[in-house]
Amino acid sequence: MATGYLEILRARHVTRLLVGTLVGRLPNATAAIAIVLFVRAAGGTYSLAGALAAVYGVSNAVGQPALGRLVDLRGQPRVQLPAAVLSALAMAVFAFAGTASDVLAYGAVAAAGLFTPPLEGGLRALWASVLPDRGHVQRAYAMDAVAQEVIFTVGPLLVTLCASLWSAQAALLVLNALGVLGALSVVASAPSRAWRSAPREAHWLGALRSPGLLALLGAFLAVGMALGSITVAAMSYADGHGGDQVYGWLMAGIGLGALIGGTAYGARQWAGEPARRLQVLVALLAVCYLPLMLLPGAVAMTLLTVIAGLFLAPALACAFVLVDRHAPRGTVTEAFSWLVTTFTVGASVGTGLTGPVVEAGGALWGFAVPGAAGGVSLLVLIATGRVLAVPAGRAVVAVRSENDPNRALKARFSSGDRA
Repeated sequence: MATGYLEILRARHVTRLLVGTLVGRLPNATAAIAIVLFVRAAGGTYSLAGALAAVYGVSNAVGQPALGRLVDLRGQPRVQLPAAVLSALAMAVFAFAGTASDVLAYGAVAAAGLFTPPLEGGLRALWASVLPDRGHVQRAYAMDAVAQEVIFTVGPLLVTLCASLWSAQAALLVLNALGVLGALSVVASAPSRAWRSAPREAHWLGALRSPGLLALLGAFLAVGMALGSITVAAMSYADGHGGDQVYGWLMAGIGLGALIGGTAYGARQWAGEPARRLQVLVALLAVCYLPLMLLPGAVAMTLLTVIAGLFLAPALACAFVLVDRHAPRGTVTEAFSWLVTTFTVGASVGTGLTGPVVEAGGALWGFAVPGAAGGVSLLVLIATGRVLAVPAGRAVVAVRSENDPNRALKARFSSGDRA
């Protein structure tokens, strides 16, 4: 297992791109908790803190696919670095202005979310040009999915550490400065500077004109709902079984399970049709959510959350392969950004939906939501299985031809070729 990952990490540029992307994504991974801590330290209400965090999330969901399309059109350095700088400056305005003016606070947070650079989609667009072996690309997707869990586990710890050592304001400033440095490291690399999207066919829908991609987005909207619902149901459970400390262990259990599952998944080459494999992974994901309804003691419940997280990263890694397959030519970054946006929106919907469910039926019914959402995701994948399994026409380009400019179709300079 270790040998397989080391082989990838030893490839030129891989470590720099992976680490730079993770550091560059720190502001996004920590925004919600950083905003809440800052507003609380400034004497604001929890309602204001939650509203500002929600505005950031919505703006981020809008900005990711839009900036992803710009990356496909203009290249990574011209979009990623300016976006990172603008996002950091907007968050700096929020950090220095505070909550004295609601209009300024909401505007600054919205701008910070809107201009968050699509580093996640950009990295996945680069893998095929950095790793010429397709099997290595699939393993890199698995490593990428594992890295997501690391950043969303380590990020909040860094926020609280900065806030305790200095202040909540310093946490906002430091993490966003690190984000700019991470983005700079990525866009200054040779693969990022050389990468060009394949010539694209002009269409206002961009990546969304692919039926296969729409099917994936529908499925992972439900997966995101499942994950968001667990955060609320687990809080309800923890209130009766030890409080915040137990809640922290439950959330860490989900991340640990994803780390274990993703690491094991990426350790081997997978043959066969990825669309069918994704159905199996999502089915296992949904099944592993069901034992959470048993509501055992805190230790056993933590173990169940580890099991519940096992198939999350593998499902994401498999989805990355399918996004790369079904993205219309010249829209790969935008397509990956849509997956990020859809997953985020799904998590927000799941959080909002589960609140009233928990209030009405307690933690038991709260934990029924992720299993149901996982079932919906599986039904979507089954219903669209034929679309996902057979790429249609020009909407699909092989991984290498889409992302590797040396293997891409020759660009034609007709105005109809580019959106």
